[in-house]
Amino acid sequence: MTNTNSALDVRHNTAAHRFEVAVDGQLARADYRIEGRVMQLFHTEVPVAFEGRGIAALLVREAIEYARENGLTVLPACSYVRAYMRRHPEAQSVLAAATR
Repeated sequence: MTNTNSALDVRHNTAAHRFEVAVDGQLARADYRIEGRVMQLFHTEVPVAFEGRGIAALLVREAIEYARENGLTVLPACSYVRAYMRRHPEAQSVLAAATR
């Protein structure tokens, strides 16, 4: 697996409610909605040609950091986000109580 994260610039697109990064002209993204103090991460998408390079993890990490900095908890409504949070104990501190 090649990790391309160091050269990627994640953008928080607040109008579209997503974290996104362009990879060779293609968009990878993590979509969310915020209700009250809960950020629901409900969809991640990485172009097939770039799967397995840690791009989805980069997007989810950025979303979790945003939640942490803004006093939000995270509700992982996407299977990838749920798996990410299980594999990364440091993310547990922002996990919404309903999912613990």
